[in-house]
Amino acid sequence: MEKMLKRNRQQQPDYYYHSLLDKIQRYRGVFLVISLPLLLVTIVLFLMPARSPSDSLPRKFSPMNANDNANARSYAVIFDAGSSGSRVHVFCFDSHLDLVPIGKDLELFEQKKPGLSAFANDPEAAANSLQELLQKAEAVVPPELRQKTPVRVGATAGLRQLEGDASDRILQAVRDFLKNKSSLTSKADWVTVIDGNQEGAYQWVTINYLSGKLGKKYSRTVGVVDLGGGSVQMAYAISESDAAKAPKLPDGEDAYVQEMYLKGTKYYLYVHSYLHYGLLAARAEILKAGVESSNPCILAGFDESYKYGGKEYPSSASPSGSNFNGCREVALKALKVNDSACTHMKCTFGGVWNGGGGDGQKNLFVASFFFDRAAEAGFVDPHAHVAKVHPVDFEEAAKRACQTRLEDAKSTYSRVEPNNLPYLCMDLVYQFTLLVDGFGLDPWQEIALVKKVEYKNSLVEAAWPLGSAIEVVSSLT
Repeated sequence: MEKMLKRNRQQQPDYYYHSLLDKIQRYRGVFLVISLPLLLVTIVLFLMPARSPSDSLPRKFSPMNANDNANARSYAVIFDAGSSGSRVHVFCFDSHLDLVPIGKDLELFEQKKPGLSAFANDPEAAANSLQELLQKAEAVVPPELRQKTPVRVGATAGLRQLEGDASDRILQAVRDFLKNKSSLTSKADWVTVIDGNQEGAYQWVTINYLSGKLGKKYSRTVGVVDLGGGSVQMAYAISESDAAKAPKLPDGEDAYVQEMYLKGTKYYLYVHSYLHYGLLAARAEILKAGVESSNPCILAGFDESYKYGGKEYPSSASPSGSNFNGCREVALKALKVNDSACTHMKCTFGGVWNGGGGDGQKNLFVASFFFDRAAEAGFVDPHAHVAKVHPVDFEEAAKRACQTRLEDAKSTYSRVEPNNLPYLCMDLVYQFTLLVDGFGLDPWQEIALVKKVEYKNSLVEAAWPLGSAIEVVSSLT
């Protein structure tokens, strides 16, 4: 028995060996199907060069390493050629399109008066008026990057209102000036009169970029009202359903809604620009709407004329001086608030669709001349960069100003420039009327008057040029 068991144990390996060979022979096709792809993948991986984790990222979004230098940064120079003056903004972006400091600040900002439109009969003088600003802009751009740095000139309402070919001649003079005297990169179509809707859209992008709102739901973005010298813009994000209700406009007119794709999010942006209703242009409209001999919006003691857009308008105070109620009637008339041309459910003034309102308008930032006049009238700290107020604050300030004679106003409103002082009542009444009757805001709605926006512990001008800079740098990278 023991010999039999021993013999069986000795024969087992041979048995299992032959059995395994039989199975391999039987399933050799299956083994080949599985093993050949694995073998090929192993060979490919063995032959591929080693890569760092960052190599798998697109170059544009790869983190900068220790060897990165100034070439990883992009500069943009944007001129805002407004009706009240020329301003230059210089921005610097990293490879992620985040702003990085220029010296101690996140932008270079310089300004000079008067604006290009003041040189309607001398285009060369208009172009040369930018010389000082250009030199300051070029000085902060590294020499090796100047030929790669775009310079744009966006003229706004001031040039839009010049008669004849004056605007075209000034723009051509500016193009020639940049071509011959600038070390930066310029193109003919980068020197232009930007339309009001474009200006409003850039302003909306600027404030939402600085506020960290881009990429979030439209209901979490902020709306913008920008009161310039020649025009006023309103822009805010609306829902897709409200965008679908936008009235169709005649050919040649800008659509009410722009579709924008920013930081992975699609926005329907309501934007409209009202030419002739910026603060300086509105003065002319109010003077035209009043009585020719006198105007209830002019401070008592003033009897001269108002010059705007190459024209003069009689500008004399009424015998009894300025008064709030009388001025408000004239402002309402100038705004055409009750214009019967409105054919839409919700309109602002002059028969313009208001976008339907909604969450994108609830958080409203109001910029430019709104902040300036509020600070000069004394109900906003002039050193602050953002102030929370209500439209009714403009009403109260207007009532005080309208009761003041010009000679007393010089000491009461010491921050107001002498040439603006006779129109302080008018300006404040107009701003209140524009917000409440023009745009339909509740007098007690909280709004943010904004001069600058805090971004990465720095303050940046809340102006449309940053939106333009973001666009041009994105197009070149």
